[in-house]
Amino acid sequence: MNAWLNWTSWLPGAIVLSSLLPGALIFLIAEEDCNRRTLLNMTGAILTLLMVGVLIWGVFFGAVFETRLTIAPGLDLILHADALSMLFVTLSSVLWLVTTIYAIGYLEHSPNRSRFFGFFSICVSATVGIALAGNLLTFVIFYEILTLATYPLVAHRGTPDATRGAKIYLAYTVAGGVALLIGAVWLRSLTGPVDFVERGVLSGMPAELHPQLIGIFLLLLLGLGVKAALVPLHGWLPQSMVAPAPVSSLLHAVAVVKAGAFGIVRVVYDVYGVEFASQLGLLTLLGVAASVTIIYGSVMALTQDGLKKRLAYSTVSQVSYIALGASILGPIATIGGMVHLVHQGIMKITLFFCAGNYAETLGVHKVSEMDGVGRRMPWTTLAFTVGALGMIGIPPIAGFVSKWYLGLGAVEAGAHWVLLVLAASTLLNAGYFLPILYKAWFRPPPESWPHEHAFESRFETRGALLWPPVFTAALCLIAGLLAAAPFSPLEWATLIARREYGS
Repeated sequence: MNAWLNWTSWLPGAIVLSSLLPGALIFLIAEEDCNRRTLLNMTGAILTLLMVGVLIWGVFFGAVFETRLTIAPGLDLILHADALSMLFVTLSSVLWLVTTIYAIGYLEHSPNRSRFFGFFSICVSATVGIALAGNLLTFVIFYEILTLATYPLVAHRGTPDATRGAKIYLAYTVAGGVALLIGAVWLRSLTGPVDFVERGVLSGMPAELHPQLIGIFLLLLLGLGVKAALVPLHGWLPQSMVAPAPVSSLLHAVAVVKAGAFGIVRVVYDVYGVEFASQLGLLTLLGVAASVTIIYGSVMALTQDGLKKRLAYSTVSQVSYIALGASILGPIATIGGMVHLVHQGIMKITLFFCAGNYAETLGVHKVSEMDGVGRRMPWTTLAFTVGALGMIGIPPIAGFVSKWYLGLGAVEAGAHWVLLVLAASTLLNAGYFLPILYKAWFRPPPESWPHEHAFESRFETRGALLWPPVFTAALCLIAGLLAAAPFSPLEWATLIARREYGS
């Protein structure tokens, strides 16, 4: 029994360290020592995934995993595993492994790879820390580490555009971090330590404190909304597309934007409690912000010729489905928002992997350059097609499941206006994805591509670039087809809804 208790007390901390320690060691590796760097990358990613697998099994059957470190009286760093953290930490660990393989292939002949993979691992460690944070203090610390660790990745290429994009990213996220810190300190001054607790910790607060709690929520939403790319706090995201494709994939599918959306979910459900937040009128505010962002991002995506920028504005829109689910009072909408945390990640990383393949293999960076690309790169384009159709919400791909539950949740809550938002978003999604698919599959290819690279591969591009998007596209299909299976994202989202609504 003691051995098991010790095991459950150090496993969450070990998961964070399993990516942090390899990252620290990678900085020390000589640039030309590819084998050792790859070994550290892959060892850390696989070890993390194995430990997360143990964590999933234990949490599903009721075990309590918590690492607690007291840094000062009343200040505890807490890493705690629950159903919500399992969704995010599983997504992070699976996609970290896939992105590591992709990045090794993508950056095969690039300079400064040790620096890149060092910060890459620290970024993932911070994301895992956010996922497992058991209180607001721990969340804020890892949230700020993520900001600083991601900056060198955005600036990696060192070009004027990369430096400018990184500075814009840092300005937005540091300002957001300040707002988040002020809100967290203000809240702690009212309540003491703020642990993440089922159904929230604030519902019993006296009425005279409600105006302050509303102000605190606005600060927290401001701080989290920057990374979640809520309009008008989204300006950094399209500018960060100057980063290499593995970084774009990480930003949009796993780390930064997902950390902001996850933080909003934590604040609504585990700090305020969804019913208390509704009483304060905060869910209406969040729903309006999410809806405006969903429509705005989709409209802006229609106007972008740059493929990565079109995908960036798609992210602005799609990530806000998570916040929209949190803003609708009812368990079914909660399921839709929570499952989209995972579904959006696997669909969007597929699309960015494919965009990177087009750029790296053919020099194709724009939608206008994609005529006939499906004939030259059929597997990549098939993966892109799955991801795009999933974003539109075509069954049986994962995105359909998210939209279905959000729509049912809106009907359950009597929020029929949400159906209009979902319908408009779906039409706009089709408007900016279907023309790409038509050009890729049905238009004749050009006589020559903008900048075609000849790789020593029997496939359409290097295997390390091809198989990650094929794998994640398969996950998009599996998550939709087997949504009702045990341990599926939908199953975990259902557990979260039951926990938050006591049913």
